[in-house]
Amino acid sequence: MEQRPIITLTTDFGYKDPFVGIMKGVILGINPSVTITDICHDISPQNILEAAFALETSYKFFPHKTIHVAVVDPGVGSMRRPILVATDYHYFIGPDNGVFSRIYPLTESLTVIHMTEEHYFLPQKSSTFHGRDIFAPAAAWLSRGIDIMHFGEPVDDYITLPIPVPVSPSKNIIEGEIIYTDRFGNLTTNISTDRIDGLGSGNTVKQVKILVKGKEAPLKQHYAEVRDKGLYSLINSFGYLELFTNGGNAASDLGLAVGEKVGIILS
Repeated sequence: MEQRPIITLTTDFGYKDPFVGIMKGVILGINPSVTITDICHDISPQNILEAAFALETSYKFFPHKTIHVAVVDPGVGSMRRPILVATDYHYFIGPDNGVFSRIYPLTESLTVIHMTEEHYFLPQKSSTFHGRDIFAPAAAWLSRGIDIMHFGEPVDDYITLPIPVPVSPSKNIIEGEIIYTDRFGNLTTNISTDRIDGLGSGNTVKQVKILVKGKEAPLKQHYAEVRDKGLYSLINSFGYLELFTNGGNAASDLGLAVGEKVGIILS
């Protein structure tokens, strides 16, 4: 049996307004047999890097040829381009504003199309709702098997936002930062478990000390391993170092936010 095409949606539209539902209606009007899946609609308003992180951590769990639509678009109506990104196994559609910055380095095969063929858009386009008028219909037509080259011309000057990466001033130290806060107030850093495993290479025993704002965040295996309301850390399900307070909100309780520096020292 042939797999039904899948389209995912990631936006900052929330659920109070009808925007997400309207996009789904447009898609189903063009391809009623498509499966539509929500990844997230509570991206912080206009937070492109937060949307980029949501895409990076979720797209790989979907079948090959899934079409991922991302609409976090503070430049809607401006000269920024609508693009279609084809990678090894997935497609991405959205504005050329850096929202796919965390996807580009993860693929060996990459084609970025500036979508200019307007017969794959809705006939009447507003200047404020390209999710409805451009991205949703383009995704629906792509799901019907339209070749990517029919949507426009390839470009190589697509926007890539600078992604904060950890640095190691010495083999025993990693300096990173918080890049994402979830709804529980847990704080994901940009320090991966692979980076931690490589700390102090050559040492047979590795004991790491994790520091943020001069405070130590002892490394644990899971949330319930601690009982108090102190600051702790663990490796989360995405393979990144995460700061947490069990039963509390590390972000608000301890005044931590995206951009806060986090250090790891091999002791």
